[in-house]
Amino acid sequence: MFKEAEGHFFIGQVVRHRLYPFRGVIVDVDPEFDNDENWWNSIPEDVRPPKEQPYYHLLAENDSSTYFAYVSQQNLLPDSTGPCRHPDIDEYFGPYLGGCYELKSLSTH
Repeated sequence: MFKEAEGHFFIGQVVRHRLYPFRGVIVDVDPEFDNDENWWNSIPEDVRPPKEQPYYHLLAENDSSTYFAYVSQQNLLPDSTGPCRHPDIDEYFGPYLGGCYELKSLSTH
């Protein structure tokens, strides 16, 4: 499921959106846009980022809800305001330490 991070941010890092009021923890990264064209076209053209950059999968949160988000690298900034409250964080990560979560070890049998 997880891919090697190839951008400015890394899996487990807490980030916030540059334009919109939400934040989250990175759980995966695509080297370039790899989502549905309908999703792409739903972004207003005047703020639509280029596809040729890393896109991050986030366990995201805003003031009223938690959800999954897919965000371009250019729209993310580091966030050091504390841990996130997304209910799925414990599935992927261990403790929160200084702006990021420790990735849980994946055991194989």
